[in-house]
Amino acid sequence: MLSGLPASSRFLALRWPRWLLVYVLALGLVAGPAYTMYVHYDFSHSLDTRSYLRIARGEFAGVSVTRRYRVLVPWVAAAVAWPLEKVYAHIWPQRAASEWPLRLGFYVVNCLLMGGFGLVLFRTGLLYGAAPPAAALAMAAVLTSRWAVYSAGLPLVDSLYLLVFALAFYGARSGSAAALVAVLLLGPHAKESFVFLVPWLLVFGQRALRWPAQLGWLAVGGAVALGLRHWIEVQVGAPPAESLHNALAHLENLVYSLHRLFSVKGAGEIFSIFGFFSLALLPGLRTQAARHAWLPPLGWPAAGLLAVVAAHMVLSGDLGRMGYLAAPVFAVAFALIITRLPLFHWLSRASTAEPERVG
Repeated sequence: MLSGLPASSRFLALRWPRWLLVYVLALGLVAGPAYTMYVHYDFSHSLDTRSYLRIARGEFAGVSVTRRYRVLVPWVAAAVAWPLEKVYAHIWPQRAASEWPLRLGFYVVNCLLMGGFGLVLFRTGLLYGAAPPAAALAMAAVLTSRWAVYSAGLPLVDSLYLLVFALAFYGARSGSAAALVAVLLLGPHAKESFVFLVPWLLVFGQRALRWPAQLGWLAVGGAVALGLRHWIEVQVGAPPAESLHNALAHLENLVYSLHRLFSVKGAGEIFSIFGFFSLALLPGLRTQAARHAWLPPLGWPAAGLLAVVAAHMVLSGDLGRMGYLAAPVFAVAFALIITRLPLFHWLSRASTAEPERVG
């Protein structure tokens, strides 16, 4: 029944075991390298990781206001760590009373979230018309980034925020209301900078969910997030204005980020986000015909999402880490170039027949 459909459409029609296979592939791509990061990373000089470990233990006092309210991943990691601690007590009794079980909980949760992130990227590539092998290569290109290893292996919350961005881009293209509802409920808990993504959702998410419904779900997610913030502020005795002052302080990063962006070091940091996989974009920019093969399908939604990512980059001062949020756009661009340019047809097609030339 599916033989008359394009390869990407036939793959989208397949049942859950195939998607489970892709998820396991994505999980395998991050779990191995991230394990090395989990075991050998020196936590003594990382304020971020120490903060999230404290949040997981329910200790909010002394945690920076920038990270204090991002509780979802730390709390899930703590729940996962509780049974793991019982195992640790039998296998490594010297580690059971240390932070190792909690670190392992973060590793497990973040790897699972990054696996979901990879699966959503794969499905998004198919929706844009990429061949399944090309979509798989694009997923691998993103998940082998140093930032994927960093996000999966350490006690951080980036994995959830990455999944939110991927679901947003997927939902806008597919018209999936469920994806957009998940974004609107999870986004306010992932990071406060989610507010920059909201206008993009209201404009490009209309196909999945009309803006009144979006605002309704956003109100639900925001109300829960505000309730948690108030509870935490009561615990630590923090004044409500502290969050506002912290948000305004991020504006000071603007000049620093722009200066760094247009420097040799900044260029190297941007290149390192996806590394040598970024070079695959060069053939796609070489001729007008090559550009026409992949740029028009991305369109304004991709350009808008890149603008949202740029805002994250210049306000945070962390160009590489925030630039990795552009992974959904990069993955689709990479997959379309591999699918549609003659140079890469041998990677994306099972047939050895001479393909039609694009440019």
